[in-house]
Amino acid sequence: MLESMHSHRGPLAQLRRGHEERVLGLLRRHGQLSRAELGRLSGLSRTTLYDIVATLVAGGAVVPGAADPGPRKRGRPVEHLTLDPAAGQALGIDFARRSVHVAAANVAHEMIGSASLPHPPDLPWEGRVDLAEKLVASLADGALRLSALGATGAVGVGVVGPVRRTETEDARAAEGHRITRPGGGHGGTLTDLVELLTTRFGAPVLIDNNTRLAALAEATWGAAAGSRDVLYLRLSHGVGGGLVVNGALHRGVDGLAGELGHITADPSGGPCECGGTGCLETVASIGAVLTAYREQGGTARDFTAFLASLEGGDKAAEEVLRRAGTLVGAVLASVVGALGPSTIVLGGELAEAGDALLGPVAEALDAHVLPLARGRVTLRPAALGEAGGAHGGVALALHESPLLARYPGPALPEDDDA
Repeated sequence: MLESMHSHRGPLAQLRRGHEERVLGLLRRHGQLSRAELGRLSGLSRTTLYDIVATLVAGGAVVPGAADPGPRKRGRPVEHLTLDPAAGQALGIDFARRSVHVAAANVAHEMIGSASLPHPPDLPWEGRVDLAEKLVASLADGALRLSALGATGAVGVGVVGPVRRTETEDARAAEGHRITRPGGGHGGTLTDLVELLTTRFGAPVLIDNNTRLAALAEATWGAAAGSRDVLYLRLSHGVGGGLVVNGALHRGVDGLAGELGHITADPSGGPCECGGTGCLETVASIGAVLTAYREQGGTARDFTAFLASLEGGDKAAEEVLRRAGTLVGAVLASVVGALGPSTIVLGGELAEAGDALLGPVAEALDAHVLPLARGRVTLRPAALGEAGGAHGGVALALHESPLLARYPGPALPEDDDA
């Protein structure tokens, strides 16, 4: 029945699916709830709610919760409902530039575990998938049931660089185009990678940009948990971002949403790899910050040494971060004016500088944002670290599964019959 509902796209089916998503979302966020609590929180009528709950219980998505251990009250005991943790599992993999990160959770959004391994930048895709398989086998002391993925779960995968998808044909952008992600020597298409992962894990595979997935993870489990509209900015060797709008990841035209690193931050600045001038990436990436620091006489050989100098009171390091943070805040203010997020999350290695960076960002954001928005946007450091992309892969897989669906666009064409 769930498969039939998932395949039809009529208005009534979409409305019903929306009701199911609302109920599942409430149980995911709040844990055990009674039908009365679900009715109050969802706003659904009693008849509609009971019908939706009956379908979800019949399909195995929702189960009765444990009995209240407290003193029994007079009258009929109130039944509480919860998502069924045993209904299936979802896996997230982030193929970063020099490492592989994995994470797994059950369909109740309870994390099973996460793990990471570094690797040389030129390691071929098959070698990276080997590492992912090894890491997955290590989760929960080897207790992760990969057989559960094919039933109700999926594998959400993050990769470096644009992932261009449309609502009708996700893999079109990859056809005939050899890709090199994230280093040289392992060309292949996104379709090749998806086929390899599908063979290894025996489950549907969904793929997206890993920075966008980090945004989804922060909105689901991290610094912005509970926020429906989130702007995520990652400041690392590159600068990128992700947008979560009304609880769903936003890709934009041709999958280019979130390219915040190529918004002009300093019109008189230097050239950017994208062909522009003074892009945010030219002033707020790790390389740009280190270059500016050394131009002021700084001697740190790498970013770790830079952070140590900063902690030791290095005035040149403080000044470089203040300028970078000021430009970041001004760019964010423009984005806030256009999109109106409730929460902004700063991630990436550069955010490890803490208040030396976040302070100037907050000051510039407050100075440049529209007065009506001032005080209404929360700025927070990312909470999930380098594993954020893998956690986002889990969220992507859970949102797309038959039991927890809320993700724009279908899976890749190769997965249509999975």
